[in-house]
Amino acid sequence: MAEQTFQAPQGPFRDDCPSRTVLNHVANRWGTLIIASLHEGPMRFHLLRDHIGGISEKMLAQNLRLLARDGLIERTVQPTTPPQVSYALTPLGLELADHLRNLVGWITCRTDEIVAARERYDSAQSR
Repeated sequence: MAEQTFQAPQGPFRDDCPSRTVLNHVANRWGTLIIASLHEGPMRFHLLRDHIGGISEKMLAQNLRLLARDGLIERTVQPTTPPQVSYALTPLGLELADHLRNLVGWITCRTDEIVAARERYDSAQSR
């Protein structure tokens, strides 16, 4: 068997790589769902919250700030009384959403197989 040699981590595998931070924001519990929801078009805060089951207002606000800071979404305040705020994907966010759509589609198509695999695993672990 060939001897393996150590290679220093590259890209997001390095703990100090900025892309790792973006990956964490996109791939966390809520980031992907927020981006996928906004792919349907701009949404106001409460509509977005209602669209994503189980997300609290605090978590939605935190994730929206992170994604806006990363340049993936933009926050627009309408000059009305009271002010209305909407969120939309930027061109960078739209590009990412196209890639995430494939991932979400794959997961959706394979959910039954994944659930069955979990059940087999859990059954084997309980023996």
